[in-house]
Amino acid sequence: MSDDEQQTRQDFDDAVNMTASELRRWLDTDESKHVGQKPPGGGESTGHESGRHIIRILDKKQADYTDDDYAHMRKVVGYVARHSEQRPDGDVHDTPWRWSLMNWGNDPEKR
Repeated sequence: MSDDEQQTRQDFDDAVNMTASELRRWLDTDESKHVGQKPPGGGESTGHESGRHIIRILDKKQADYTDDDYAHMRKVVGYVARHSEQRPDGDVHDTPWRWSLMNWGNDPEKR
């Protein structure tokens, strides 16, 4: 594994604090399906699709990661960092802000 891949994996592990089973359960909720940017005409949001890819990554052995997996890990790290900076004031438990982060594998209430 290259240094870049090792750093990407470490950053991904820091950003994604939900297990594959937690994320799988979350993605089945109405709240998860309600938030995020959807393609014109409807369909699955970018974050929801990302959550499914994260589950596939978490279910794999590290030796089986593809270039696409590493690219997605970097995308997840960037999204979580940017979105975390936009934290609204007050209780965030039942907010679209938190739900969006959870679609990307990060529950801000777990930290």
